[in-house]
Amino acid sequence: MTEFGYFLSSEEHGPQALIEQARMAEQAGFTSLWISDHFHPWTAEQGQSPFVWSVIGALSEAVSLPVQTAVTCPTRRIHPVVTAQAAATSSVMLDGRFRLGVGSGEALNESVLGDEWPEAAVRLEMLEEAVQIMRRLFRGEQVSHRGRHFTVQNARLYTLPGEPVPIDVSAFGPQAAEIAGRIGDGFITMAPVPEAIERFRRSGGGTKPVAAGLKVCWALDRDEAVQTAHRLWASEQLPGELSQILPTPRHIEQANELVTPERVAEHITCGSDADAHAAALREYVDAGFDTVYVNQIGPDQQGFFDFYRTKVLPQLNGA
Repeated sequence: MTEFGYFLSSEEHGPQALIEQARMAEQAGFTSLWISDHFHPWTAEQGQSPFVWSVIGALSEAVSLPVQTAVTCPTRRIHPVVTAQAAATSSVMLDGRFRLGVGSGEALNESVLGDEWPEAAVRLEMLEEAVQIMRRLFRGEQVSHRGRHFTVQNARLYTLPGEPVPIDVSAFGPQAAEIAGRIGDGFITMAPVPEAIERFRRSGGGTKPVAAGLKVCWALDRDEAVQTAHRLWASEQLPGELSQILPTPRHIEQANELVTPERVAEHITCGSDADAHAAALREYVDAGFDTVYVNQIGPDQQGFFDFYRTKVLPQLNGA
């Protein structure tokens, strides 16, 4: 049976707002939380970008839901050793209800230290090496490592949860899905594509959990919702690798000029039609995802949670 979680957007909301949304999500019947890990928002209009590990610490006291980063890049901005320490402490604070979601990252966040931003194949190679290092640390080993991309010397984590932190791998293309199957404890993506799940499972993922996220924009007026979604998340519709290689919010904003409100309306469920929202989630259920995480675009979070609690989630019970 598919479960439904809520996707906390660190790009749109400050830390206090994210904590309040987590509380509302639990009260509305969502069963778990995703939270994005960004240094920059995608655009200045979104306007926020709190440090995710501080927010997760607060979440551990505010709610009883499981939490996962969606996703952290453990290769450039933060070394995998430090990422592992942050993840292990988060898991301890959440009594084991934490999963580390990882991905190969975007220049928008990971090039802020001035390092070269490698091509996609190299980024995936770096991610695989980082996961190997973190797994050893999660087992309590003292790690010294001299690899192609990372050096570690005499590192050991002393604050660890009872079980190693699960590492789920984000993937959008075929090569990444195969790597996720080979090295991940689960699979993360954003599109309701059964072929991606099949590739993950064939590549070693087996019966491991698969999760996906989607954005919606609830508002009583559909046209208003479309305008809000376009203003805040036109970047979701950028083609190809643009969102991975552009280095600043200003560059993303320039590329967003290519995205029309009509294109946003075609790909993001907007308005207050409960059947349309339920149908969007059912696409992911039918594709075979174990958990689907929903993010409400815009400021009207309370209206969204009331709508999903009373009109949408009841349609999906037992899905």
